Amino acid sequence: MRAVLVEAGRVGESTRFPSVLLLEPPKSEVRAFTDGALISRRAQAVLLDTATGAAAEAVVDLVAGALVDWRELAPGTGQPAVLFEEYDRSADLVRADPRWQAALRRRGVEDFSLAFVAPLSPGFFDHPEERGRRVLRALTFLRDHVEDSPWAHPVEGLLAKVDLISGEVISVVDEGDVPVPHEHGNFDAEHVGPARTTLKPIEITQPDGVSFTVEGNEVTWENWRFRVGFNAREGLTLHRVEFAENSGEHRPVINRASMAEMVVPYGDPAPWRYWISYFDAGEYLLGKNANSLKLGCDCLGVIHYFDAVVADDHSNPVTIPQAICMHEEDYGILWKHTNILTGATEVRRSRRLVVSFFATIGNYDYGFFWYFYLDGTIQLEAKATGIVFCGSAEPGTVSPYAAEIAPGLMAPVHQHLFCARLDMEVAGERNTVDEVDVVGIPIGPDNPYGNAFTTTVTPLTRESQAQRLADPARGRSWLIRNEDSRNRLGKPRAYQLVPNPGPTLLAQPEATVATRAAFATKHLWVTRHDDAERFPAGDYPNQNPGNDGLAVWTRADRELTEEDLVLWHVFGPTHVPRPEDWPVMPVDYSGFMLRPHGFCDRNPALDLPDGTASRAHCPPGQCACNH
Repeated sequence: MRAVLVEAGRVGESTRFPSVLLLEPPKSEVRAFTDGALISRRAQAVLLDTATGAAAEAVVDLVAGALVDWRELAPGTGQPAVLFEEYDRSADLVRADPRWQAALRRRGVEDFSLAFVAPLSPGFFDHPEERGRRVLRALTFLRDHVEDSPWAHPVEGLLAKVDLISGEVISVVDEGDVPVPHEHGNFDAEHVGPARTTLKPIEITQPDGVSFTVEGNEVTWENWRFRVGFNAREGLTLHRVEFAENSGEHRPVINRASMAEMVVPYGDPAPWRYWISYFDAGEYLLGKNANSLKLGCDCLGVIHYFDAVVADDHSNPVTIPQAICMHEEDYGILWKHTNILTGATEVRRSRRLVVSFFATIGNYDYGFFWYFYLDGTIQLEAKATGIVFCGSAEPGTVSPYAAEIAPGLMAPVHQHLFCARLDMEVAGERNTVDEVDVVGIPIGPDNPYGNAFTTTVTPLTRESQAQRLADPARGRSWLIRNEDSRNRLGKPRAYQLVPNPGPTLLAQPEATVATRAAFATKHLWVTRHDDAERFPAGDYPNQNPGNDGLAVWTRADRELTEEDLVLWHVFGPTHVPRPEDWPVMPVDYSGFMLRPHGFCDRNPALDLPDGTASRAHCPPGQCACNH
């Protein structure tokens, strides 16, 4: 990629690459692919001239080794993602600024080497001094020593703004005299103390090996077949997900699934935080920040790892070893029945295949876990952990926008709103989405005793209609069906999206983040598939006023009945911090399920053998499976 652009004269000394992504081939090519066939391979690079601020998109044909498209990015359409090198550059600029130094001296700090300057994406507010500039805002945290956690010592009231192209510190605001919290926030063994000794080991063994096979990036496990992918922006991607009922023919379920975007808006109106609304995929790149996972820590059991390759700021390849973890795990009872007439019991244990990765974005760590179950269910679970972002106040302060989680340490209310992109292909490419509610029937001739309830089904026929909120009181779910493929009862084969909803975006409609993250205002969007519509907040959410993404695309109001459809599902925690979240936060879980709903003719896990989990440690005559 880089060599082609260098040869084309598009790369100079000041050229950097905020993003390099593979452009996946059109679905028509993927569907028609056979072993040995050629398939198009193209990549898109975003180039930034760090001397002038000019940015462009380049598309390279990787087979031909040729530049096939070049487009300058127009001003006002957003900035490319933040470069790794820009974190250090902006921090160095702030540290060298006399105004910032004076602010620290005013607080009694003379050793600037222990100060941590945290550069953050700036949001969008159309401030005159920011127009046409590539900007980061920077908060400051202190450390007592090099290994000290800086997040415990925020310098309240100190905010710097940096122009990354000119190298100018545009402004330094220093207000207030709130003391810096002194209590440390370290959680290593040295500071926590001796580990407890009461937990006995849990050993996970598979003496006969794993039940899955891997050929290249294709995984086969029980009745499942799919491909694993990875890119710098979304991280883990899944492709051509198929399920076979009772070891029969594999039918497609999902063409492509990914965590396409996430936004983290803060609810604190203070000048130092009102602007915080990170887009962790579009502004920072989830995949580029992926962890290298470790056996026994991140993953337990018999593990298969996939390495990932991303491009650095100069478009050189960087391998992230063991970026993706895959393993099997026991998941309790799948189905069971005891015959009350004979006492005979049949029980089968559940097992799931886990495919996961973790990314660290500043203070937070995010794990994304795709689970495949033996009964045809798919689940995505997002795990948010790490360190909550804090400001400071006088100890004992009560704020409606933040909780005191340690003396003088205030953690603002905020949200983590994830958006999964589900390019569905349930039993084929022509799908329709129905909204299904469970409702009570008014007392009357059809319900004389008042006990009746039923389901109502509303087809989502156009994009304007398919912008939906979940409704737990109605048990709302969404059914993706295929009229071209029927089960043995003559009904369309379908999959059901079962949400686990929380609040959508809580910022007011007039807030700029509500325009920039319009996708987060609904739990579900359905769109007609378009190869160019990849990210729900658009290609460039960084400093974007909100002129791209789902709210813009759906103005076309395309027909959705029996079409090639993409579902965009928004979920995630609204975090009101608590003392138990400090100094490191226990995992906060969120997610959703996709489960077969008439996709199969009957329970697809009937043919499981007794004791799919090991019974090696059951005392004789006492096994839970009656063996």
